[in-house]
Amino acid sequence: MIVIGIDPGIATTGFGVIEKIGSKLKLIDYGVISTPAHTPLSRRLGQLASELRGLIGRTTPVHMAVEELFFNTNAKTALIVAQARGVILLVGEETGLPVYGYTPIQVKLGVSGYGRADKNQVQQMVKQLLNLDKIPKPDDAADALAIAICHAHSVRLKSLA
Repeated sequence: MIVIGIDPGIATTGFGVIEKIGSKLKLIDYGVISTPAHTPLSRRLGQLASELRGLIGRTTPVHMAVEELFFNTNAKTALIVAQARGVILLVGEETGLPVYGYTPIQVKLGVSGYGRADKNQVQQMVKQLLNLDKIPKPDDAADALAIAICHAHSVRLKSLA
């Protein structure tokens, strides 16, 4: 089963693609989709959609896992990120992928076993679970891999619900 994890953003959207084979996890790809500042929001959202469609076409995931937004004190930033997340959800729907959402606490729990784990603990677990030499960079990509891992660990339970 191939899973794409997405950490939504407007300037930088992290992605991580993994494959679950039995109980083992294998890295397929990770990185970020970046959009240029001082570009109209509609163009940035269009670029995000286009690049995400291309990524899905190249990596052929069967599930998409996207981080849920958490309360942000800057309402303007929160609204823009919510629009990016909406585009991500739309691309998932357009490409026929079932889309699952996870809160940051669920991701931390699903990767490290502790819902209050700090960023470094989660990144170390991502490195360990995917048998990598170093922590994936940038942080947005490492976060997206954590989201994909969380889903890979959770999908069997979701199918039973």
